[in-house]
Amino acid sequence: MSDVLEIRDAGRVRTIRMNRPEALNALSDELAWGIVGAVDEAINDDSVWVIAITGAGRAFCAGLDLKQNLSGVLDVKEKVNHSPLSEQGLFLDDMAWISRFLTILRQKCDKPVVAGINGVAVGGGLSLALACDIRLMAKSARIMAGYPRIGGSPDGGMSFTLPQAIGYEQAMRFLLENRSVDADEALRLGLVGEVVEDERFGERLAEYCAQLAKVSPVTARLTKRDLVKATTAIDLEAQLRLEISNIRKSLGSEDGREAQRAFFEKREATFRGR
Repeated sequence: MSDVLEIRDAGRVRTIRMNRPEALNALSDELAWGIVGAVDEAINDDSVWVIAITGAGRAFCAGLDLKQNLSGVLDVKEKVNHSPLSEQGLFLDDMAWISRFLTILRQKCDKPVVAGINGVAVGGGLSLALACDIRLMAKSARIMAGYPRIGGSPDGGMSFTLPQAIGYEQAMRFLLENRSVDADEALRLGLVGEVVEDERFGERLAEYCAQLAKVSPVTARLTKRDLVKATTAIDLEAQLRLEISNIRKSLGSEDGREAQRAFFEKREATFRGR
């Protein structure tokens, strides 16, 4: 197992910890696909009844590793629909890794998956947390959409999971205002189900997952199947493909490239609507 992930079992609980604290657990190719593989392994291990996903250090996940995936390709202007993300090979059959992750969690995994948001969660990192069934958040943690700052639209299934959690208008506000939301507001909005003091966070996450593992796995799995069926009235794969198409267009537009340059140059972007 690569050192960008730490995998630990405690009883019937498997904890998958993102381990790039120096980069705020930003999603490199290795980490992103490593998470998908680790979850898939946990799904297929009958000794695992509950899956927990959290981060090392002071972040849950700061989203896509922009330095890896955006720098070096911003000057490519001749491609009208150029997308730095697709340029970096993060797509598989037009499905990004996080979209594949959501599909696995909602269509293949019938085990409870708990996100332990120990610190900042932005963009793809927040999509990862929203794809999980249950979310605990540390008191000092912050979450943010992050997409407007690089000229992108939502991906990772956030257009599905976010309004499902907090409703249409609040989802629109959250995405377009792009403001940082603290733990108490996240709880009020319904983005998370529990806020925990920082000093007890790791202990509480383990305690909560162990509590879930006391439930019969048959009961837990059938309950999840019922809820997924009841709350997925759309064609999830079609929605994910729409997201990928839109984020490619937004990132590849003139405004998208301007947003990315402004991000790296630490200035306000100037948009022209094209």
